[in-house]
Amino acid sequence: MRRLEALEAIYPDLEQSVVVTIMGTVAAELQSIGHRPNFFYLMHAMGLASSVGLGIALARPLQRVVVLDGDGSVLMNLGGLTTLARYRPRNLVHLVFDNESLLSVGGFPTATSTGSDLAAIAKGAGVPRTATVRTIDDLKAAFADARRAKDLTTLVAKVDAVGPSSYITDLSLLENRYQFARYLKDHP
Repeated sequence: MRRLEALEAIYPDLEQSVVVTIMGTVAAELQSIGHRPNFFYLMHAMGLASSVGLGIALARPLQRVVVLDGDGSVLMNLGGLTTLARYRPRNLVHLVFDNESLLSVGGFPTATSTGSDLAAIAKGAGVPRTATVRTIDDLKAAFADARRAKDLTTLVAKVDAVGPSSYITDLSLLENRYQFARYLKDHP
C-alpha cells in the first residue's frame, strides 16, 4: 500500500477532525491532496506529533483528533505511547505509517524493518485499541472502527517506502501555525 493512496482513502474523514502530522513525507503528501486549516504540519519536531495531538485531545475532549505519524518518529519517542495510554484520550486516533525506513532523511532502515512491531509495542504500553493494516480496504475499515469506538486507538499502516520527489511545500510554517490557531479558536 502506498501512503499517498492511504491518505487519499481517509482524507474525507479528516474534514471534521483536528489533524496533526509529523514532518516529511506524511506532511508533504497530505498537503499535496489538499490543505485544510484544521491540519497542522509539525515540522522540526520529529517524534512529537503524538504529544501535540495528546495535548489537543485533552484540552478539547469533544473535538476528534487524528495524529498522522511515521515509524521513525514513533521509535524516536516510544515514551509517547505510554503517555497516550496513561491519559487515554477517547477522542484520539493515532495512525502510524510504517515504511520501515527514515524515508524523509535518506531512507535508513528503522527497527520495524528487523521485526519490531509498533502495534504490539503500543498495546504493551497500554493503548487499549491497536491494529496493523496492510491494504487500503483494511485501513478504511479500521479507521472507521476507531472513529466509532471513541477510544484511544493506534493503527499501524504498513506502507511502501516511496515518497514525493520533494518535501518542500508552498505553505509556510508561520502561515500554517496561524491558520491552525484560528481553526482551534473558531471550533471549540
